[in-house]
Amino acid sequence: MIQKPSIPKGTRDFPPEETAKRNYIFHTIRDVYHLFGFRQIETPAMENLSTLTGKYGEEGDKLLFRILNSGDCFAGITDGELQERNPVRFAAKACEKGLRYDLTVPFARFVVQHRNELTFPFKRYQIQPVWRADRPQKGRYREFYQCDGDVVGSDSLLNEVELIQIMDEVFRRFGIRVCIRMNNRKILTGIAEIIGEAGRIADITVAIDKLDKIGLENVNAELRDKGLSETAIARLQPLIGLTGTAREKLAALTGLLQSSAAGLKGIEEIGYILDRIERLPLTATLELDLTLARGLSYYTGAIFEVKALDVEIGSITGGGRYDNLTGVFGMDGLSGVGISFGADRIYDVLNQLNLYPEEAQQATQLLFVNFGEREEAWLLPLVARARAAGIRTEIYPEAAKIRKQMSYADAKKIPFVAIAGETEMAAGVLLLKDMATGRQTQLTPEEIMELLKEKKIPERTM
Repeated sequence: MIQKPSIPKGTRDFPPEETAKRNYIFHTIRDVYHLFGFRQIETPAMENLSTLTGKYGEEGDKLLFRILNSGDCFAGITDGELQERNPVRFAAKACEKGLRYDLTVPFARFVVQHRNELTFPFKRYQIQPVWRADRPQKGRYREFYQCDGDVVGSDSLLNEVELIQIMDEVFRRFGIRVCIRMNNRKILTGIAEIIGEAGRIADITVAIDKLDKIGLENVNAELRDKGLSETAIARLQPLIGLTGTAREKLAALTGLLQSSAAGLKGIEEIGYILDRIERLPLTATLELDLTLARGLSYYTGAIFEVKALDVEIGSITGGGRYDNLTGVFGMDGLSGVGISFGADRIYDVLNQLNLYPEEAQQATQLLFVNFGEREEAWLLPLVARARAAGIRTEIYPEAAKIRKQMSYADAKKIPFVAIAGETEMAAGVLLLKDMATGRQTQLTPEEIMELLKEKKIPERTM
């Protein structure tokens, strides 16, 4: 028995209807990026592992998909090493490339490699798939698309302000109610200093970033496992548990972090962003969340995460400031800030809330019925004219019973069907059927073109 084909766990096929919905997402995000002066780039699906490793922290490195060297991947590996069955050591010798984990690190590599060709500040967006060797679950996939926007070569916090506006505008267009959560890694550094664990900032941020997923008790247990003292954990609780408005939290933090220069700098940066944002119309809720840490190790300043308010799902957008990322590729002193829209999670949210506009789900607008060679020859010039007018048009590819052709139009949700028999051809008209109402109207080809452009039915019906 032939085994039924399948795809790897954590990946998905997208039929035409779903692909149309995804394209709506990509086009919407692309249009907003264009409004703010961003330009598109693309990078390869695979990168050298030397580019990827060490950029995402220890947990991120574990999730990299590694690619076996082509040819003899065992070259240079001894029998003893094979018998050790050590996957880390084997991969170090057998794999020189990996699938990209995100779009930010490849973008940093791109900037360094092409620095003499770019004009700074450089504003780029990128819409491509990424891969993570994660455990598949609801809203979490091994292959998914990111829609990144970054600005490099500018220290100005106006870039953060504009990124908040971009996130707000995208979700306003989608009709998704969201909360934009914001924090600053410098504030987290200050908190680590105040509780006496300045050297454990990575352990602290990785743990508290999971607060809304695993709860406070489990976060504290993880901190204990990492070696933090009970005194430090106790000092941490009131800091990450601050409540109130963003301004109230900043006021409380200013008193608590007086002895931390880094912490006060983070408070100043958040204050600057709030000063500007408060002057602008914002549809989304903006919240200062001190538990937000964004586990990736390259963030150094403001960090962002977007949560949908009406659907239970993980973050649907995230990002932040990364001052030192290009330095690892030999280009010091180039600051950057960016965000990434999670297209696959946005897709799930739009599906659950049924927020797709009707036009985003329609492909063909007009189908010409095919009764035979004579009718086909008469219709082909009309098909070409309709397409030239920008109307998405098909002609049924063979003569078939009209019921079959109507079923085809129904299955594809084609809104209009044009029918031409001997009588219609002699009169130079077509019978146009509105598939939604069943109403049939006799029209000239010119009237059909105007009708589909204006989407209204004339009164002359049969």
